Amino acid sequence: MTSETERIVESAVRATDECRSLAAGRDDWKYMGYVGSALITAAGNRYTGINVELVCGIGFCAEHTAVADMLKHGESRIRIIAAATADGNILPPCGRCRELIYQTDPANLETQVVVPGGGLRTLRDLLPLNWQDYIAEEPEGDESGSGG
Repeated sequence: MTSETERIVESAVRATDECRSLAAGRDDWKYMGYVGSALITAAGNRYTGINVELVCGIGFCAEHTAVADMLKHGESRIRIIAAATADGNILPPCGRCRELIYQTDPANLETQVVVPGGGLRTLRDLLPLNWQDYIAEEPEGDESGSGG
């Protein structure tokens, strides 16, 4: 791993610290904040997030909260992103997160994603056959554009 890759993975792990301390006292928060994510934008700013997982099934991934933090600060272009468990195991983004990163800014197809083993892959490599390349701009026979 490069030093930048190591630093971003460390940031992802550190993002879990506070929530894991809080979760330690709650039986219903077994996985709350267990995964952290860190990203660095094209402008060089760092944003972090944690996963949210409740026993009723409501929740979202750490990458989502990191992206939300970035958007809250008026940025959309991600240069590099990582997710890792509180124990330091690197996780690739799930399909939903890959799509979120892409739809936040199509230029994010060039985002470097830290993958297990500490290597880097572009989001484009992880999101092949983009469905948006295969959908018509307007469905045939739908003059209104409403799709329904």
